[in-house]
Amino acid sequence: MTATRNSVRFGIGDNAPRVAKVAALGLGIALFASACGGSTPEGDGGETSAAPAATGLSCPESQGGEAPEANPKGDPAAVPEATTTSDTPLTLGTLLPTTGALAFLGPPEIAGTNLAVQEINEAGGVLGQDVEIIHRDSGDTTTDIATQSVTDLLSQDVSAIIGAASSGVSRTVINQITGAGVIQISPANTAPDFTDWDDNGLYWRTAPSDVLQGRVLGNYIMECGAQTVGMVTLNDAYGTGLQGFISEAVEGAGGQVVANEMFNEGDSQFSSQVDAVVAAEPDAIVVISFDQATSIVPLLTAQGVDPSTLFLVDGNTADYSADLDPGTMEGAQGTIPGPFTGDAFQEALLEIDPALTSWSYAGESYDAANVVALAAEAAGSTDGEAIAAELQGVTGEGEKCYDFAACVTLLRDGEDIDYDGISGPITFDENGDPTEAFIGIYAFDGDNIPQPSRSETGQL
Repeated sequence: MTATRNSVRFGIGDNAPRVAKVAALGLGIALFASACGGSTPEGDGGETSAAPAATGLSCPESQGGEAPEANPKGDPAAVPEATTTSDTPLTLGTLLPTTGALAFLGPPEIAGTNLAVQEINEAGGVLGQDVEIIHRDSGDTTTDIATQSVTDLLSQDVSAIIGAASSGVSRTVINQITGAGVIQISPANTAPDFTDWDDNGLYWRTAPSDVLQGRVLGNYIMECGAQTVGMVTLNDAYGTGLQGFISEAVEGAGGQVVANEMFNEGDSQFSSQVDAVVAAEPDAIVVISFDQATSIVPLLTAQGVDPSTLFLVDGNTADYSADLDPGTMEGAQGTIPGPFTGDAFQEALLEIDPALTSWSYAGESYDAANVVALAAEAAGSTDGEAIAAELQGVTGEGEKCYDFAACVTLLRDGEDIDYDGISGPITFDENGDPTEAFIGIYAFDGDNIPQPSRSETGQL
């Protein structure tokens, strides 16, 4: 898919404004007022909303614009019967967090997979059988929950495991999963080292590498007018990888990283890191963490740091209305890969889980289940290695379709398909990475809730 609708492209010639040069560095990024893949920005009439304008920095205004038309969906009742059937049903496992530092991501991710399986089975299932799904907790890197969960899932002959959310957790189980001939497809892993992992072609992800998120956030911080940047960084594969790409973008745009203070998963005291970063007097501060942000951010603001100079990432851009005093986060901004979640998808998720308050990575989880199901249909098999061989094919060149019912109808009619999902075009490369993706930028309001502000896209 090409980036043309409601986009603004910046030139980088000698006479281009400095802000324009920063925004275009390295990626050819197009700035989007609205997302694609059937998603629409939250708010009435497709308008996006954001926190009040920052006072510490001068960031670009929130982008509005008309919502894109909803993509057509297939009719489950009109799906033809499977031409190839299997005696073994497609069984999916999930390895998603219900405990630990990323537990806030578990509910939307689990709801996304459950919604996909519900729609798949309403359309008659895969290869003549209903899809089965088994949920297990991933915990975080301070526990051994993930290894135990994977052992249990493998004993139940799953074809694919959706997860983990944490890149650090995935590093502890990827060899266990792929070594068993089972697909691992993560909706939220962003660490770049998975691109070249020796995984027998069995590791895939629907979220983009942090090469993209890091560059987008670093360029955006510079576009806001910062010259110096301080960081508080989680010392794991996720944190250090993201920190590196943000730093590259900042320094490539002429800025300077004046402090980078590390902490470890399981730490509960962050005063020394905060003191060191504040002492460096940066124009902007990036907090790369998970739920540790509930402790780090109040320490920063207590030292007089203007929240409008704070930038968060996907691991901690979350609803803090119940955790922090009103106004603590007002004006802070954060990034989450993926387009803004549309109203129709949110309503469908709420029917699955009425208690949902976050949509992060729900689309990527929904898409992960769908592409595995479609690849199983294309392969005529529920074997993990056979399914993996078809994942590129069902997301690459072919007739575009946007849900299981529409796509499986085309497959059973002998057509090639190109599944474009809720999270974007996907289009896997040979390493199992999506080749193009959206990064949403969110601004926190006075209730400490992130609101959609603008969406950027780039190719990897």
